[in-house]
Amino acid sequence: MTTKQSSSSGKQFLGLPIILMWGYLAIAIFMTGDGIEQAFLSSYLIEIGFSQGDAAMVFTVYGLIVAIASWFSGVFAEMIGPRNAMKWGAVIWLAFHVLFMIFGIEQENLAMITLLYGIRGIGYPLFIYSFIVWIAQVAPSHRLASAMGWFWAMYSVGVGFIGTYLPSFTIPVLGFAGTLWMATAWVAVAGFMGLFLIKDKASSTKRAVSSRQEKIRELARGVTILAENRNVAIACVVRSINQLALFGFVVFMPVFFTHQLGFSMSEWLRIWGAVFITTIFTNVLWGVVGDKIGWLRLVRWFGAVGCAISCLAFYYLPLYFGHNFGIALVAAIMLGTSIAAFVPMSALFPSLAPEHKGAAISAHNLAAGLSNFFGPAIALMVLPYGGPAGVIWTYTVLYLIAAVLTCYIELDEGELKRSSRAALAAEREGLRERKPSRTPAYASSKS
Repeated sequence: MTTKQSSSSGKQFLGLPIILMWGYLAIAIFMTGDGIEQAFLSSYLIEIGFSQGDAAMVFTVYGLIVAIASWFSGVFAEMIGPRNAMKWGAVIWLAFHVLFMIFGIEQENLAMITLLYGIRGIGYPLFIYSFIVWIAQVAPSHRLASAMGWFWAMYSVGVGFIGTYLPSFTIPVLGFAGTLWMATAWVAVAGFMGLFLIKDKASSTKRAVSSRQEKIRELARGVTILAENRNVAIACVVRSINQLALFGFVVFMPVFFTHQLGFSMSEWLRIWGAVFITTIFTNVLWGVVGDKIGWLRLVRWFGAVGCAISCLAFYYLPLYFGHNFGIALVAAIMLGTSIAAFVPMSALFPSLAPEHKGAAISAHNLAAGLSNFFGPAIALMVLPYGGPAGVIWTYTVLYLIAAVLTCYIELDEGELKRSSRAALAAEREGLRERKPSRTPAYASSKS
């Protein structure tokens, strides 16, 4: 059983629980620091003397550790409490980033860069995915997709907007190493906000998991839930397909746009940046819409089918119209809009296993890590044989398969809404009964 929802969690702004507002801001700030090197680290490693294969190995090790840490972060957050888990996420990130800079980057030691950057990857999912557990504990079930939409919007603000564009201003002034050191300030601020500024107390406490055996069983459930819960397993496959294009396009689309179509690198970066900027707004929009029309219906038609169409558009529209920035921008907006329509998946997982939300969220996080891995892997496997078009059609078919799979996920969303609203109504009624009367004591004696 998860912690009971806080009585003060009813105040919302378009589905965002006000009591967690500082946590949402902390996610944006943390992801700015964590994602600040994504646009240039591989180029920097090559610049200081390492090969492209060396850089690829660094990111491969990092991705593997992130995927493993993501898998268990939800259960860990339930065991020690989301606030404590976020604290440890920030501490691990800061400690190993400093070590990564001192013994890796400054010494230009590939082994230490690979090891320390990889271990730093534990902190990222531990911080952000623990907050997803917190959201699942606080937000009403019928508004959970909206609350998750705000989470992914803040995620996009950090890693996709500020984290992507900020280095273009800081590198000319601070250099590559200085920009990497600057990231510590962002993560430190986010850690402070998560630890001290989030006011919710009741929902951030740990579960009553005392014995060693019970702790081991709870950690194992992050794995076994895929075998025990058919709906979670299917949802895991759908979530794994979710971001294939987002992580796979970066392997070959920059070359396609700049070499074959004649776009400059700056034009390509603006086009790709438009995908993330779009998700900032559509994550919130789709979260609200999903709560209205149904999570699975939104994921099926606007997410999976939408991504199948937008994948084809992102390749064939520029191919047909050539060097036309406006057309390419429209395709980018379509892609960002459809990828964001998967946002109810974050709400779907804990709702499919309400007794083990942490384990279900861990399965969600694993799927997100697999999406990060399989997107580039599919591109690398298909490109030599089918070229960019072959990769595009592979992604398209997989998105259509995801649409079909959503039909086999069993979730009574109507019952979720009814039970959530009944719980909120009972909570409000209890608060009214406990509220002291404003009638003066002497009034009863006069009547």
